[in-house]
Amino acid sequence: MVGFNRRFAPHVQKIKSLLAGVSGPKAFVMTVNAGAIPADHWTQDPMVGGGRIIGEACHFIDLLRFLAGAPIEHHARLAMDSATGDTLSLQLGFAEGSIGTVHYFANGSKAFPKERLEVFAGGRVLQLDNFRRLTGYGWPGFKTMRLWRQDKGQKACAAAFVQALRDGGPAPIPLDEILEVSRVTIGVAVSAGA
Repeated sequence: MVGFNRRFAPHVQKIKSLLAGVSGPKAFVMTVNAGAIPADHWTQDPMVGGGRIIGEACHFIDLLRFLAGAPIEHHARLAMDSATGDTLSLQLGFAEGSIGTVHYFANGSKAFPKERLEVFAGGRVLQLDNFRRLTGYGWPGFKTMRLWRQDKGQKACAAAFVQALRDGGPAPIPLDEILEVSRVTIGVAVSAGA
């Protein structure tokens, strides 16, 4: 199984359950303050680490795919001119009309949080800060969900995989979604020259 763990995070599961009650398309903004990594680092090498789009941005493409609950029909990227090509915005269009943007930035301050997700849907907003605090704006019966420690879903992802093996159940992430997200990620990486 591919480790697209963020879809298993407790806050993301809460977002998914809240969105189940919303009809119509949604708008997602994922901002990743990834930080700079030198061009000669192994993660930047397309043959060794695959580059940061394939190695890291794929998680956020998958997250938005999971929350939209629909295939990605369109994708595009706009990258800042740099030696590493790892400061960019990805635009995603989903089959049911939702849109998403992944801002993957390597040029920010370490003092700013690393990951923030904003979801705009049905006249309401959800904001997830660094997988520790989820805040709802305009959600009847929901205001906030906080965790003492950050939880990006790694343990839940591994546990779901082990349980599927043990019980003989379906894969925790459908294969068609893994392949779809991988195709989109590779397409974006190739168009970025990464």
